[in-house]
Amino acid sequence: MVLNDPVANVLSHIQNYEKIGRKEIVLNHSSKVIKELLRVLNENSYIGSSEVIESNRGEKLRLNLLNHINKCGVIKPRFSVKKDEYDKFEKRFLPAKGFGILILSTSQGIMTNDEAKDKGIGGRLLAYCY
Repeated sequence: MVLNDPVANVLSHIQNYEKIGRKEIVLNHSSKVIKELLRVLNENSYIGSSEVIESNRGEKLRLNLLNHINKCGVIKPRFSVKKDEYDKFEKRFLPAKGFGILILSTSQGIMTNDEAKDKGIGGRLLAYCY
């Protein structure tokens, strides 16, 4: 089975498992972008710890879920954001000011919109979570 967007697939799996109340999930997809995205979600207390499981078919990820996610998803197309345009996209993708995070890819790595604002850099939007 070929997946067009593994990041969207991972986020929809996480959201579905959180809705049904599971405490753990094993993801078959593992890439640098997905690992960094999960690290950002972990740092912001949306998910628990994650560990890499080696198997003969490649890496798998085991996540502990905290049931703190109301909604998460990818942002398509991956809009470019300048350092002074964050408010526009926060209004579009987040329900209220200061509630939730936008995750973006920058020249200094994957981070939240608040970290990018503090550093004064722009990037490309990847996902949102609240």
